[in-house]
Amino acid sequence: MTSKVLIAIDDSENAMRAVEFVARFVTKDHAITLMSVVPDTSAISQLGSAAEIPHIRTRLDVFFALEEQKKANVKNALQKARDLLLQAGFAQNKVAVKLETEKKNVAKDIIDEAHNGYDIIVMGRRGLSGLKEFVLGSVSHKVLHAAKGLAVVVVD
Repeated sequence: MTSKVLIAIDDSENAMRAVEFVARFVTKDHAITLMSVVPDTSAISQLGSAAEIPHIRTRLDVFFALEEQKKANVKNALQKARDLLLQAGFAQNKVAVKLETEKKNVAKDIIDEAHNGYDIIVMGRRGLSGLKEFVLGSVSHKVLHAAKGLAVVVVD
């Protein structure tokens, strides 16, 4: 049976270091899935009467444009990560890419996916400032502490 590795990535440098870690230290017979979770903005787009106010509509348009740019950045990161793994010697049929829309929250969505037969989760440490990480918590921290029964590697 082939071992399965889930690499949770975004468009950060730390996420790419996680991909590089897998490229260097995981044998090429493993099945690798690169996964990104992007926010679900559909609920915001259905604000109804509040969105009819010009000031709010303008702010929402800016927000949606930023979210689309973030999604494009994540797609580029997924492609770059896939290319890196292929260059490292992984076969094309061993590297899958998943771009998922957030269902619960990013950390829970990663954990839910990992429970679909993965042996390990590999992810980068986001690198929030100490205060922000303490107040908000990072995705890697949440996954690390909530992934019961799963191995998690956080690459710094």
